[in-house]
Amino acid sequence: MTRDTPPIDPLDLDPIAPDSDASNQQQTDAQVAGATAVLSIGNIASRVLGLVREQVLTYLFGASAAIDAFQTASIIPRTIYDLLIGGQLNGAIVPVLSEVVQTEGRDALWRVVSGLVSIVMTLLIGLFFIVQLFAPQLVQLTASGTSAATQALAVDLLRITSPGLIFLGLFAVLSGTLFSLKSFVWPALATLVFNACIAGFTVLLAPPVTILLNTNPIAPVAIARPDSGIAAAAIGWTLGALAQLLLQMWGLRRSKIRLTIDWRHPALRKMGKLYLPVMASLLLDTLIVRFFTYNQATQTGVVGALGYMQWATTLIQFPQGLVATAIALAILPTLSEQSTATNERAFRGTLGLGLRLTWVLIIPAMIGMFVLAQPLVMLLFERGAFTSEATAIVVQATRIYLIGLPFAAIDLLLVYAFYARKDTLTPALIGVASHVVYIITLLLLLEPLGLFAIMAADAVKHLTHVSISVVLLRRRISGFGDRDRIISTGLRTLVASAGMGIVGWVTLPYFVEAIGTSGLLQKALLMLVSGGLTGGVFLLLAYLLRIEELRWIFRLVRSRLGRT
Repeated sequence: MTRDTPPIDPLDLDPIAPDSDASNQQQTDAQVAGATAVLSIGNIASRVLGLVREQVLTYLFGASAAIDAFQTASIIPRTIYDLLIGGQLNGAIVPVLSEVVQTEGRDALWRVVSGLVSIVMTLLIGLFFIVQLFAPQLVQLTASGTSAATQALAVDLLRITSPGLIFLGLFAVLSGTLFSLKSFVWPALATLVFNACIAGFTVLLAPPVTILLNTNPIAPVAIARPDSGIAAAAIGWTLGALAQLLLQMWGLRRSKIRLTIDWRHPALRKMGKLYLPVMASLLLDTLIVRFFTYNQATQTGVVGALGYMQWATTLIQFPQGLVATAIALAILPTLSEQSTATNERAFRGTLGLGLRLTWVLIIPAMIGMFVLAQPLVMLLFERGAFTSEATAIVVQATRIYLIGLPFAAIDLLLVYAFYARKDTLTPALIGVASHVVYIITLLLLLEPLGLFAIMAADAVKHLTHVSISVVLLRRRISGFGDRDRIISTGLRTLVASAGMGIVGWVTLPYFVEAIGTSGLLQKALLMLVSGGLTGGVFLLLAYLLRIEELRWIFRLVRSRLGRT
């Protein structure tokens, strides 16, 4: 295959025509679209409930030491989970289990999963006792810049959240099993249930827990820590992790998974081999970069620093999850099928399509959120103990995070392209390099920028990672499809998004003066009017500039709706 061979571009196919020569491609696209729709709906619902969760926490506790303690207590088990299990889902579990199903059948799958569940359970039970035993040291490592009272509260909360580590690990294995069986509903609902439990139990238990702890004569720490009602959020966090696991167990209720000590299946060794590079990269990210970041945040002297980071991250995850993750998951199966040497032309075409679709959706999302960050944060968080000063900090943090959003979105697609070619080593090495750049950048910017240095360094990290990925992957596959088309789409999207941003930036002050921001209804109306105007301007400009990828999305949606 030569470099001059024109790539196959799925946009050149009519998504409606039933007699197309590319019927097999259309059937694959339909399967991917169905899976993506399920995951996207679950993602949207979970993101909404994630915002509700943050609204509950901000309303009850604001940007306080209690929030810092809870964030610390939830960060530690979540970080351990991400290190040992989280990255394994895309890097090892799903590809290997899918191969076992196809080559050996479901009985073999149940044997492999049984061994994997037993290994993970044994490992995580041991880690649970370690976390319980060394809770004070882990809190000190993560949040050394907080007060002694905050650290003491975080230790108490960590002992509540640490059982969630076991539930999260088993959930990852079972959800990966469901993915390998192409069953997407139960994993799609998991995060929704998790966020609902945190929000629900915090509302239900916060007052009773506060009263109980403050009136208990054998708990003198309650006198020094009147915000102990935050324990309700920790309880909800653990029960949410359990609910996720129970949901996957229900989805696999007819399976033949059993606890076993037979860990000799070759598939288990293959998972370990594939995961080693991912593990090394995550080790750096988890034990060094994340704890380093959290520690630096607490050293800035900003009360509620971890909360500000979490709230800004929650906002960024909306477009990143709905655009980048959805598109990456949609094209990953197709890329895997096309990753052979004889099918690189189709591989480049599919990857090029993914890049253009990501560009068309993520750039307007970034600029729109940048312009509307203040009314958005006011609508979602500014009530109760969450003050206008807290709004200003979250807005600034969100805007700096947004600089790295397009790089992160494109980078996710490129990492999936490496995984589709069964290469986990290259993304891991790139991750090491980008983390080194991140640490250096953060240290250089910490004094002049304070807390915001973390967001700026994060953007530089994503830029570094995507730049190296582009160079290495381009050399390996000889391009990303139609280069001229990628550049044309990017430029048109930038022009349309810039026009949208200018209109939104100029008109927002007039809307604020005319509508006001004093009540929840006014904030919602302000967001609706200003968001509707900016979105409408982008769609109009995209139509005038003939951004074909956006038209293709609308045609696909209409065709799907027409068949229902």
